[in-house]
Amino acid sequence: MGAEGMAAVTVGPRVPPAAAGPGMGPGPAEGADALFVALSAGFTTLSHPLLYVKLLVQVGHEPLPPTVGRNLLGRKVLYLPGFFTYARHIVEVDGKRGLFRGLAPRILSSTLSTISRGRVKKAFPLEDIEHVSNKDDVKTSLLKVAKETSHEMMMQCVSRVISHPLHVISMRCMVQFVGREVKYRGVFSSIGTIWKEEGLLGFFVGLVPHILGDVIFLWCCNLLAHLINTYAVDDNFSQASVIRSYTKFVMGIAVSMLTYPFLLVGDLMAVNNCGLLAGLPPRTPVFSSWIQCWRHLSAQGQLFRGSSLLFRRASAPAYLID
Repeated sequence: MGAEGMAAVTVGPRVPPAAAGPGMGPGPAEGADALFVALSAGFTTLSHPLLYVKLLVQVGHEPLPPTVGRNLLGRKVLYLPGFFTYARHIVEVDGKRGLFRGLAPRILSSTLSTISRGRVKKAFPLEDIEHVSNKDDVKTSLLKVAKETSHEMMMQCVSRVISHPLHVISMRCMVQFVGREVKYRGVFSSIGTIWKEEGLLGFFVGLVPHILGDVIFLWCCNLLAHLINTYAVDDNFSQASVIRSYTKFVMGIAVSMLTYPFLLVGDLMAVNNCGLLAGLPPRTPVFSSWIQCWRHLSAQGQLFRGSSLLFRRASAPAYLID
């Protein structure tokens, strides 16, 4: 999952909206929602250069030669440029503003995702679901975990569907760096271009692998965290509550690595065969489905391409140096 997808759902008491009278401003609930949207937009802006470089690596754009380094065994190998070197190259080509190519549709996508999650959460409040207790037996606790996870899954799927069209536009704006195109510029002109060339389905290319990744992530993360908190953490341990509070976070990091191929395939499908150099032969085949894309990457051993941006060892055996 992406950064937005890994955000944990905060479970807490629902704040009732304040009764607004004539001339009164927004209540505390609306103010909290606005603050959360603003914070989300800020985080999206700060993290954008990282996602930008990650996407260029995902599509296989390597404009800089590898450099000689040593692995843990002391053998000389070639490493591909990391995030900071790659970002410096983007600045040299496009200037500092170039690091924020595609930011506007991504902020809009993140905002729509945040708002839609909040709407679903209010429409189906979580307090109607009983939370897991240490007094529950195995069957009861698993049923409660399943209900909570289903609630999270519903929010995530709705927000993903609503925000995906702008996600597609953002991805295409960014990969224009590869071929120096200007086909996708503003949000509205990009909407018109996609509608004219691909129709409604063009806004949802790559949606299925993203949703599958989100669903698998949520279920694996929540179930593993529950099993560890229930059977691996001893209640007699003085720091048991502290450990349990971090279990889900740690599991999220681990599971996100396992579900990364879904994110990769979804992003590649979003830019495949859209009229941009990064999504056309000879750089990449034209895929008829995301499953074909998955099989192609699997055959090349590239299902985790772009998962690491710091130490990127060149994978070809010819790169090994004696």
